[in-house]
Amino acid sequence: MTIRGLLSATALVALPVAAMAQDLPPCENCANSMTVVSWGGAYQTSQIKAYAEPYAAMTGVSFTWDESSNEAVAKLRAMNEAGNITWDLVDVEGPDSQRLCDEGLAMEVDIDEILAAGDDGSTPREDFADSVVNDCYIPQIVFSTTFGYRTNVAEWEGRTPDNLCALFDLENFPGKRSLEKRPKKNIEWALLCDGVEKDDLYDVLSTQEGVERALAKLDTIKSETIWWSAGAETPQRLADGEVVMGSTYNGRLFSVIVEQNQPVDMLWDWQVFDFDGWIIPEGLPEDRLNRVLHFLHFATDTQRLADQAKYISYGPARASSQPLVSTHADLGVEMAPHMPTNPENQKNYLVNNIEWWADNQDDVEARFQAWLAQ
Repeated sequence: MTIRGLLSATALVALPVAAMAQDLPPCENCANSMTVVSWGGAYQTSQIKAYAEPYAAMTGVSFTWDESSNEAVAKLRAMNEAGNITWDLVDVEGPDSQRLCDEGLAMEVDIDEILAAGDDGSTPREDFADSVVNDCYIPQIVFSTTFGYRTNVAEWEGRTPDNLCALFDLENFPGKRSLEKRPKKNIEWALLCDGVEKDDLYDVLSTQEGVERALAKLDTIKSETIWWSAGAETPQRLADGEVVMGSTYNGRLFSVIVEQNQPVDMLWDWQVFDFDGWIIPEGLPEDRLNRVLHFLHFATDTQRLADQAKYISYGPARASSQPLVSTHADLGVEMAPHMPTNPENQKNYLVNNIEWWADNQDDVEARFQAWLAQ
């Protein structure tokens, strides 16, 4: 199903370019509540502050937030099989959006039809450019997964990690690590630190031996690793001194370093870029779908995506939003230097290979979980 032809129900075609809040038209035949799925923590707070709260103030709509994005594929499969879709809008990373789109669990959308044009006059497709990764995806932000480390580890004798492979160096940087309980990013980092060139990563991983090679490298630190499922776990472990270094989303690390002023610093080397955005579950009743479309038109415009960067150090996916990124809403800190897209932070980086992970995730995930259980 596509949403072509449904815009008349929400009167969104009446919105001018870069509509201001006071120009938001009424939502006709629309539900009065939304269940939105996200990731919790500082990121979800940035969504609430930048567009959910302003939208609720203008419309009276109530929001219920579910922090299940990490399980979105499995849960939407189960809802579809049961014929009971309880979610209205789901925040997912690019590879999961591809899988949901391929399986018919996410609606196909025409972003030029449903979203606002850019403040600079660009069409949504022009404005979002490469972040439009498939026909079901509504982009929102650019983020990265990177590393934080404690700055006061006595056993390091003044040494400071300056590259990714410090993760695997237990001699110079002893202590517990915190890594995500998923293969994605971990196996790429393992191969990079096992001598594989960036351009060869996914060719190597496409072989049976390549994944085993990555797991063998991870074996060298497995006994010193605590695994995380939620992005908030690594920052908390770093703050508590439970681990000395660990991976998480750059916005989570910004929070613990800048907002909480903990003895933690950021290692940008080989950060992994991802796009994050919305999918609409397939099969919503008309009133719920109309509400979602109305909200998305507002929440993804140029100003709203720039506003999100006031609360978290993730770059807006719209090019027209980038010049509007300013200071942190509470701290007054200039946000541009803390963005993963800052050239100073991009000396070594990867872009998440959405197509490879969409094709291989189930198999590699099973092998990774079996390795974890050994």
